[in-house]
Amino acid sequence: MANIRSFSAIHYNKGRFPDLSPLIAPPFDVLDASQRAALQARHPNNVVNVDLPHIPPKAAGPADVYEKSAVTLRAWLDAGILVKESRTAFYPYMQTYDHAGRNVHRRGFFALVRLSPFGEGRVVPHEKTYKGAIEDRFALMRATNCQLSPIFGLFNDRGNEVTNLLYKGLSRPDFSATLDGVKHDLWKLSDPDLENNVSDLMSTHPVYIADGHHRYTTALAYQQEMIQQNGGNPLPANHPANFCMFVLVSMNDDGLLVWPTHRLIGGLDPSFEVSALAEAVAPHFTLVPAPVGPERINEYVAQMLPNQGVHTFGLYNGRTKRLYQLKLNNPDLLKSLEPGQSEAWRKLDVAILQRYLLDEVLQPKFAGGKELTKAYVSYADQIVPQTDGEKNQIALILQPTPVHALEELGRHNEVMPQKSTYFYPKLATGLLINPLT
Repeated sequence: MANIRSFSAIHYNKGRFPDLSPLIAPPFDVLDASQRAALQARHPNNVVNVDLPHIPPKAAGPADVYEKSAVTLRAWLDAGILVKESRTAFYPYMQTYDHAGRNVHRRGFFALVRLSPFGEGRVVPHEKTYKGAIEDRFALMRATNCQLSPIFGLFNDRGNEVTNLLYKGLSRPDFSATLDGVKHDLWKLSDPDLENNVSDLMSTHPVYIADGHHRYTTALAYQQEMIQQNGGNPLPANHPANFCMFVLVSMNDDGLLVWPTHRLIGGLDPSFEVSALAEAVAPHFTLVPAPVGPERINEYVAQMLPNQGVHTFGLYNGRTKRLYQLKLNNPDLLKSLEPGQSEAWRKLDVAILQRYLLDEVLQPKFAGGKELTKAYVSYADQIVPQTDGEKNQIALILQPTPVHALEELGRHNEVMPQKSTYFYPKLATGLLINPLT
């Protein structure tokens, strides 16, 4: 089970920066060059100058860009822009945002989680990782000897016992920031009794990675490099390379919001017709017009589609500007296609979409022998504008993946198809840095 501990974090100097808003950034993997430039323009000490040395971060860049990040980080520490805590602490972290007309609070906390290889039960993945992104993060971690952004982890705390213990009696936050409409508040708790109680409670909870699989795999690679530098001998139990910085959130927290990631599909025959698709998927699916038009896409995705029953998908045709829905009639559809996968995996909407609708129908029957193109959006209001009927011809619209599916798949050591979940809001980078020396 998870083994967590408090840590002495590096953070911006509160005396110089009472408001961290111009200094923090979204996670590196959602930023492009123009977004990075906009963050750099907000403040010369924005964390993106260290955390995103190479674009796109899907493969390692030249060595000098990572060394530049390391030089910048050391210069900021020397100048007192960044400071390192002298005492270890847990750091409660609350994000506040508006959703569906209400003010929502998602409560978690920063802590270090002891590394364990995937498959051993303590830390459970739900997505595959790709070599290029790991090489980029590893080059940055090696150069800076720091973990610059947290991994988003979930744990099943049914009574929110851990969260309530950490948030009991909190006063004004130690650090605050606002980014993209989300307020970020951070507290520092240096209390040995509290740390022991939280650590004991967390010892019974596996941690499920919600976001940050590549960063976790990078931490495992860094740990192995440190072991090799130690003559191949195991590192001391409390060596910093044995741990990885997480933000841990209860699966039962009221503010935990999971969005689907919708698929925008291109590369179909120019003659593609929805009527032909309806015929191709019968009798497994029934395809009918949606109850509203695309001008009400936000309402349809947020309110109407979830009420159409499980395994119901939306479909938007960008050429004809019409909205449809696909309802599954055969819940055992994937049993013959994927007999080696668990029933829990075969019941996932993202698995049904990928393994049947894309692999068995759209690709072989409607792509004219070419490879389909795929793009991904999680915001409903992006579906219609980005499905232009040419580059992206149709959109396949999903319902959210249930968060407890992570537990189900974890029991079987299975991972979901790519882009199965989108946890909103994203964690901020720049609130805390974890030194590895």
